[in-house]
Amino acid sequence: MQLILSRRGFVLGACAASVAGAVPAMAIAGSALHVLKDLNCGCCSAWVEIVRADGFDVTVEESMGTLLARYKLDNGIPQEMASCHTGRIAGYMIEGHVPPADIRPLLEERPDAIGLAVPGMPYGSPGMGPESEREAYEVFLIRRSGSTEVFTIYAAA
Repeated sequence: MQLILSRRGFVLGACAASVAGAVPAMAIAGSALHVLKDLNCGCCSAWVEIVRADGFDVTVEESMGTLLARYKLDNGIPQEMASCHTGRIAGYMIEGHVPPADIRPLLEERPDAIGLAVPGMPYGSPGMGPESEREAYEVFLIRRSGSTEVFTIYAAA
């Protein structure tokens, strides 16, 4: 049997392949990221805008003080991993200034984990000043056991 591929068949096949390749990325970008943050925190708002610009659908809920701290603890964020804002996406927690480039592999790989955290507020992380002046920091994967492991290392700029 001889297969003859017409120009129309080739173009339709190429279009189908490109759409199929884009579907996982669109599904991730379409995942809703719900963020709890302090009303007065400018760096949290800057991080939200960076994540939105990267294609995530973000909703924001204002919280503060002990309510925000309780939310973190109730959702498995160890105190030593805490930062200023907390997000939830597709069943995972995103604590602090986690780069969008780390959220995507988390959602693609689907590890058995609570989520990702950037403890504290490292200068040069998304929303915390220019990346060109970044201090070194790590993104941690928080396991369901409460243990953590390094997910990504960002060297100083």
